[in-house]
Order: sequence, then C-alpha cells, then structure tokens
Amino acid sequence: PNPPAMSPAASATYFGANSWLLEIANLRILVDPWLVDDLVFPPGPWLLKGELPKPWPIPNQLDLLLLTQGLADHAHPATLSRLPKDLPVVTSAAGAKVAKALGFSRIQSLRPGQKHRFQGVQIEATAGARVPMVENGYLLDWSDGSLYLEPHGVLDPSLRQRRVNTLITPVVDLGLPLAGNFITGASVLTELVERFQPDQILASTTGGDVQFTGLISRFLQGTEPAKRWDATAITTPEPGTPIMLAKAQG
Repeated sequence: PNPPAMSPAASATYFGANSWLLEIANLRILVDPWLVDDLVFPPGPWLLKGELPKPWPIPNQLDLLLLTQGLADHAHPATLSRLPKDLPVVTSAAGAKVAKALGFSRIQSLRPGQKHRFQGVQIEATAGARVPMVENGYLLDWSDGSLYLEPHGVLDPSLRQRRVNTLITPVVDLGLPLAGNFITGASVLTELVERFQPDQILASTTGGDVQFTGLISRFLQGTEPAKRWDATAITTPEPGTPIMLAKAQG
C-alpha cells in the first residue's frame, strides 16, 4: 500500500521590514509585503523614506494576503498593486480600506478578538499597535503548528496563556526622543515568552538592511533585549532564506 501523504514542512521566509511569506497548511500566505520601490510616509520623503537594498520578486501561487495594518510599511501600495486583485485578503479595518481602494475584491476585515477560518488555518485577530487606531496582530493555528505575529511588540492583554510554537516579533525597542518608543519588542519579550512558551522566536520589523533617510531617521533610537534567552532561540532571519517552523508536539 502507498504510504500516507506527508504535508510539507512549514516555513517562513523574511524579506525585511515587516514582510514575510508563510508556507503553512499547504498554503502560501504573504504578510505585510513591501517588496518593490521605496517606502514614503506623508507628507513626503523629506520626513521619512525607506529604501530596500534590492527589489524582491513577487511570490507566485499565493493563497492569502494577511495585513496587520493600513499604514504604508504594512500595506505598501506599490507592492499591493502588483498582486492579483482576486487574492483573498484578511486585514484590519484600516488595511481593508487600502485594499479596497487598490481594487481587491475578496476582503475579510477582522477586529481584535474576531476569528476567521481560511481553509486549514484558523486566524484570530489580536489587539496590536495604536497608530492611531488599534491595528491587528494575529494568532494562526493549523493542524500541526501555531504562530503569533505582531509587528510593533504589542501584546493583547486579553490573550490567554497558551502554547504557541513560533513567535514573529521585533526584539528591539525603537523610538524617538520625547515621543517615546513606537516599537517595543525588547520590552515585551519577557511577557511574550511567559505567555506563549514558544519553541522559536523569529526577529522581525527592523531587519533586512532597509535604509531610512529623512528628518525622522536622524533621531531614531534603539535598544536591544535586556537578556539573552537560554530556553528559546532568537533567530535573526537571513532575508530570502526559508526558516523551518517548529511543529506542535504529539
């Protein structure tokens, strides 16, 4: 008799900034993609401009677009314009507005606490960064794994303690003098590990050799985590190289 079909190993590929390709449950899920062209925040590049070291090919055979926020570093208009407009989108309310304006036709907007099942993956939106409206993080569960991602280092206090195999999170704090930190990965790391007891942590948000220029970039200040983790390895991903994801035990 033929052996049972084995599902391919789950993996995550980083492209820098907030951009990931998740290959889980036989699905290809593109997260917060900024893959081509520059990143410019209003009112213009004099304030803040981001440049990729190189453009990335748009991944093919995608099943889902997952957006945490509607801001341009998560819902990058030039990148989203290159995706097929019938690609299903799961996103925050702000991200839904951007996706709709760009012509996407299959949009599922989630508020924190709401769930949506997409084929073999259960997606739960969590309360993320307030920029200025509360945006999303996500808990993903599938048959042999689980993953939590939130790009600013914000942990929804209403989330129960549970086991999550993989965390995708910033691991540094980043902010501006007087204004404070807008990325709090280092500050939240201890609580994340205690809450979820992960097998692996993948560092996100501030990687990929992205270059920022403009007025704001001169004042950005960052801090590293206060301690190294013995039980849980923090992986700094090499952009473009897939990382195998930990599987649920049993």
